[in-house]
Parts: sequence; C-alpha cells; structure tokens
Amino acid sequence: MGSGKAQVRLIVHGRVQGVGFRFATLHEARRLGLGGTVRNLADGTVEIRAEGERAKLAMLAAWAHQGPRGARVTKVEEEWSEYGGNWQGFEVH
Repeated sequence: MGSGKAQVRLIVHGRVQGVGFRFATLHEARRLGLGGTVRNLADGTVEIRAEGERAKLAMLAAWAHQGPRGARVTKVEEEWSEYGGNWQGFEVH
C-alpha cells in the first residue's frame, strides 16, 4: 500500500453488536478525519466503509481488530479499493 487516498470496507466479526461498536467507530473515524459509514449487518457482524488518507485508514483497520471495551473481535475482513470521494463526514446507520 502506497501513500495517498483510498477506500476500505471492513467486516468485523465477533461480539460486536450491542456493545457500542458503531458509536466507538464513529468517534475513531472522526478523530482520524475519515469519511464513511458504519452499520450492523443482519448476520451479527459490523460493516465499516471508510475513505481518506491510506495511513489513517490503516489505523482505523488496526483499531477495528480490537474495538471498544466490551467488544470481542474474532476476525476482520479487509477489502481495499480506489478512493471514491463518496462521503463528506462519517455516519452511523
């Protein structure tokens, strides 16, 4: 991974719903200056879609492997793609 901007989709597995994961992600992504969304999926996972500086996305991905207090992350799927300029801010859905 080089420098510049990119987009990443993270699927976070484990005990990640009902533990404040989405709002902790919102705080972390805003702290890093990233745009995107986070939402619970029907299968019990959390989906994070974010874009911005590649290094800051890597920091968010590393954070997602731990998550907030109370979460128990077992796996994070990462799918990197080109920057799209799709989001101005970061939102919880």
